[in-house]
Amino acid sequence: MAREIKFSLMYRDMWQSSGKYTARVDQLKKIAPVIIDMGCFDRVETNGGAFEQVNLMFGENPNRAVREWTAPFNKVGIQTHMLERGLNALRMNPVPLDVRELMYKVKKKQGTDISRSFCGLNDHRNLKGSVIGAKKGGMISQVALSITNSPVHTVEYYMGVVDKVVEYGCDEICLKDMAGIGRPVFLGRLTKAIKDKYPKLPIEYHGHTGPGFCTASVLEVARAGADYIDVGMEPLSWGKMHPDVITIQAMLKDAGFLVKDINMDAYMEARRLTQSFIDDFLGYFINPENYKCSSLLIGCGLPGGMMGSMMADLKGIQGAINASQRAQDKKELSLNELMIRLFDEVAYVWPRVGYPPLVTPFSQYVKNTALMNVMHMLKGEPRWSTIDKDTMNMIIGRSGKLPGELAPEIVKIVKDKGLEFYTGNPQDAYPDELPKFIEMMKKEGWDRGQDDEELFEFAMHERQYRDYKSGTAKKRFEQELEAAKEKAHAPIVVERPVVEMPKFDIDAIVAKYPNALPVQATVKGTLVWEYDVVDDSKAPNIGTEYKMGDVVCRLQTYYGLEEVKSPMSGKIVAVCAHQGDKVEKGEILAFVDVLK
Repeated sequence: MAREIKFSLMYRDMWQSSGKYTARVDQLKKIAPVIIDMGCFDRVETNGGAFEQVNLMFGENPNRAVREWTAPFNKVGIQTHMLERGLNALRMNPVPLDVRELMYKVKKKQGTDISRSFCGLNDHRNLKGSVIGAKKGGMISQVALSITNSPVHTVEYYMGVVDKVVEYGCDEICLKDMAGIGRPVFLGRLTKAIKDKYPKLPIEYHGHTGPGFCTASVLEVARAGADYIDVGMEPLSWGKMHPDVITIQAMLKDAGFLVKDINMDAYMEARRLTQSFIDDFLGYFINPENYKCSSLLIGCGLPGGMMGSMMADLKGIQGAINASQRAQDKKELSLNELMIRLFDEVAYVWPRVGYPPLVTPFSQYVKNTALMNVMHMLKGEPRWSTIDKDTMNMIIGRSGKLPGELAPEIVKIVKDKGLEFYTGNPQDAYPDELPKFIEMMKKEGWDRGQDDEELFEFAMHERQYRDYKSGTAKKRFEQELEAAKEKAHAPIVVERPVVEMPKFDIDAIVAKYPNALPVQATVKGTLVWEYDVVDDSKAPNIGTEYKMGDVVCRLQTYYGLEEVKSPMSGKIVAVCAHQGDKVEKGEILAFVDVLK
């Protein structure tokens, strides 16, 4: 008898792999019955990842969104699942264990059945709390292996992680091929190894289609014993997103598997509704490049969703690099030439910092280090001149155990800086915090909410929750949406290059200070030289000294304030942007030179 393979629709991830936001709760409630009518899904990914933060950014209550979005699926027996980042839970930085444990209880009460938990380093210690917490909260614990392609990421390596999380009590395994660079045959071998040892352990495959391997990978894991396949649907499938359910269903049916039929009338209606959400407002925040596949992603191994940010980074430094090239009587470099250099440098950096799987946030750490290396080397300076604090914490083990060995040159840098390697459990460095947040809610006069869901949201996303409660988030989102609409409907004009602004002369600064490094906007936003100050008098004066990693300024973004830190220890030699300026990611705000 043919073996059945079931499908999970990645409706939340479809949006966030293509753009900034996900659909509002009123839109989600509208499409839920249509997804059910399609008749082909046993699971739907409803929340997790940045879903809660996105709702806070809208100025809406994320707890209401989760409850109302999951309810229709709960009613008909379609399982709902969420994504969480192990030690980081639903945010980008580590979360105390008591807050993590409350998350599983809250999400189960809200209607989420399965917790998909991953650690960017595949450190089983970071996953232990997820497995135990999910089970205590009454959820199905699914552990996701962060898939990448390197000499150390072997079947045996991944089986070591599987053995530990099975020991902790996990119920399922997911192969999280977040960049889509897992080689199909390898993924088949890994699936078979898991099934041979744990035949009753369900396996789900999650892959993105950016580099082009994904459809072949689906067939290989299916033949090796996978039980569930994650899929998308048009108009948000393929590209940097997920394979479309129609193609995957037809392929697996032809291969002899038992798969559910698709109600095509419902599919077309779901497609129409999704397009209507794009037309309503979400399309203003979708990068057209995310609809495209690119084989260049195979070489660098970075997630496809990072392509847009990488190009913004390169645009940001292109002016400064070419000014330095001219000063050295060298050929200027095009964006494509810089991109290839960056990809090559990622390939150099990645093994030397221990092969961290290139998934958030470690993909950003590796890319940022490679970017700084490229910049330094083009100026005739040594590699590794700048390693930011977050990357260094990864290197010394504060995020977990790296899969590979550090290169001797990296070990020497750590010792030269007087740092020590951390071998303890990463969770131990983050003590419980719920009592603190309970007390703060009492002082604010805020209700902890049904099943403590408001307490959880406050403890998980304090800054965004405060903006939501004050109304600041809603106002900010409405302003951002209006600006996006105006830009979309404005006449096409030639935009100024991001870094060649009339307010300063890059060539002159680089010529005068050849060793200076730019302080660059880390995200798009409004420049704030000092919090809550609106005049230029609070911009750093020429000569102001900073240590590497010190906060130079902040950027007001759609989700709150982002810190911009000094790339080196030194003094300000040029200030290149005014208080309140709207700046693009990568734009130069100031220059820092070495102290003399």
